[in-house]
Amino acid sequence: MKVLVVNCGSSSVKYTLFEMENEKKIAWGLVECVGLPEAYYKRQAINAKEKKDSLKITSHIKAVELIIEDLLDKETGSIANINEIAVVGHRIVHGSDKFSESVLLTEEVKKELKECFSIAPLHNPANYDGILAVEKMLPKIPSVLVFDTAFHQTMPDYAYMYAIPYEYYEKDHIRRYGFHGTSHNYVSQRAASILGKPLSELKLITAHLGNGSSITAIDKGKVIDTSMGFTPLPGVVMGTRCGDIDPAIIYYILNKYPQYKDGDNLNTLMNKKSGLLGISGLSADVRTIVKATETGNKKAKLAFEMLCYSVKKYISAYYGILNGIDGLVFTAGIGENSASIRELICKNLHALGIEIDINKNNITSNEERFISTQESKVKVMIIPTNEELMIARESKLCLLSAEKV
Repeated sequence: MKVLVVNCGSSSVKYTLFEMENEKKIAWGLVECVGLPEAYYKRQAINAKEKKDSLKITSHIKAVELIIEDLLDKETGSIANINEIAVVGHRIVHGSDKFSESVLLTEEVKKELKECFSIAPLHNPANYDGILAVEKMLPKIPSVLVFDTAFHQTMPDYAYMYAIPYEYYEKDHIRRYGFHGTSHNYVSQRAASILGKPLSELKLITAHLGNGSSITAIDKGKVIDTSMGFTPLPGVVMGTRCGDIDPAIIYYILNKYPQYKDGDNLNTLMNKKSGLLGISGLSADVRTIVKATETGNKKAKLAFEMLCYSVKKYISAYYGILNGIDGLVFTAGIGENSASIRELICKNLHALGIEIDINKNNITSNEERFISTQESKVKVMIIPTNEELMIARESKLCLLSAEKV
């Protein structure tokens, strides 16, 4: 069985084609800057070198058309005809409280998804465009929607509710949803595998640290709490997002600075100009921040320490909520690759039974591995995330379940 995974952003389309018998990638690529003069298509197939071409790509439909044509190319393609694709899996950022699991696409599901536009106006419309593009190009191939928010829907109400008048939850669905759920789900399953225990017997904290970051508390395979909220803005310090702040700061800024009377400008400030970029004044890229810290840049050092401290706070809080943990997992770009950030986060957490081996932590590797000491009560792990594979698995399972009905 072959599964095509599609991830549509506001100006991009990423894809991966999997052969599910061995869960291996057959082909993968990215159409970037859709609708812009600098648009390009970068792709690669198994046993083939990467190719990159600058092309005029005016819409998501054109991008998907380009991808399908490339997959079908007689000389370099990966499939002989579109019927080799059993199902298409779509990454959907926000499922609100309507979707607690992956679903097979129907007209009713499309209608409910459109009702989520107001809650995620920057992401869901782009995801929806991808669905329409696939429907046009692959009209007889079923689609499955896999939601970033779904894994977190096991949170208890006292964890996901905000202490504002209840009517805003009833009328506007304002509550904590959480994000990166597909990643947290994948690495928690892998953690159970390498620990050699059923996930149903484990307490885990998973730290997805990238340009966007979130921490999740998992008890017996169910999410108890997660750091992101109604939107991906709150939680730890991120590349360009501010993370947790006093909400009254927003009111203060609105009243003092006229340029922020426009809500869009304020949204840009908190989502795109804050975090590591806002504090350092240099970059949102952790690698740049770390290098600047090593040369004595005080603002870069402050940004670095704020990031690590904010993650440490969530780990400590979730340790208490879970009443101890079996494992701590680092994943995503920063979590997998930044030894200095992992080291500072775990520093002085001995009281929680968290002790990392500095030598193991400093090893550069793309493999799953333990970085905790032999004496550490908590197993600290680095597990590379694989959201595309998780989407493919979910899509396969959803399709097979539907066929049994």
